[in-house]
Amino acid sequence: MSGNDTPQEKNTSTNEKPTLLRVGITHGDTNGVGYEIILKAFAEQTMFEVCTPVVFGSAKIGSYHRKALGIETQFHFVNSAKDAVDGRLNLVNCFDNDVNVEFGRTSQEAGRAAYWALEAATEALKNGEIDVLVTAPICKNAIQSPDFNFAGHTEYLANRIGEGNEPLMVLANDVMRVALVTTHLPSRRKTWQRKSASSTRACNTIS
Repeated sequence: MSGNDTPQEKNTSTNEKPTLLRVGITHGDTNGVGYEIILKAFAEQTMFEVCTPVVFGSAKIGSYHRKALGIETQFHFVNSAKDAVDGRLNLVNCFDNDVNVEFGRTSQEAGRAAYWALEAATEALKNGEIDVLVTAPICKNAIQSPDFNFAGHTEYLANRIGEGNEPLMVLANDVMRVALVTTHLPSRRKTWQRKSASSTRACNTIS
């Protein structure tokens, strides 16, 4: 015990509420299942015991999905991830553009909305406003544009925050870890033998 520590101070620090991970979540393609997954997941109150969610999306579209699906989970609208409140499903409104929602349809409009949310969430991750990023599904065709010319999330994030390192897509549980060496591309389009060794080393670093 240091000279400034007392038993009473130690008890106080022990009883302090642990800091929760601030998890950024993109809304994905706005004609897809992103909002349904998010709203149903956080209908379970125990989810708020493990993280503070911050949805990057649209207040209008999020509210439309919630009402259309008949889900009671409420959003808590904030200006930025820094304003997120524990115990609430926070949502950062990333754009004010009107976007037509057509469930299950492919549209460039929905793809553009997915990109706007992804870009805002990535910036928040770079700036330390969120601890981790979870991405809801996108339509890889609809999202394509001069701003997004990537096979998927993996390649986009490698370009934006990878700092020159190759991305590694991993499926993991308590029993095994599976690294997808060729990510979104068939093996004939990559020198997968070379990457296989580096992917194995990277996978082995995951605890």
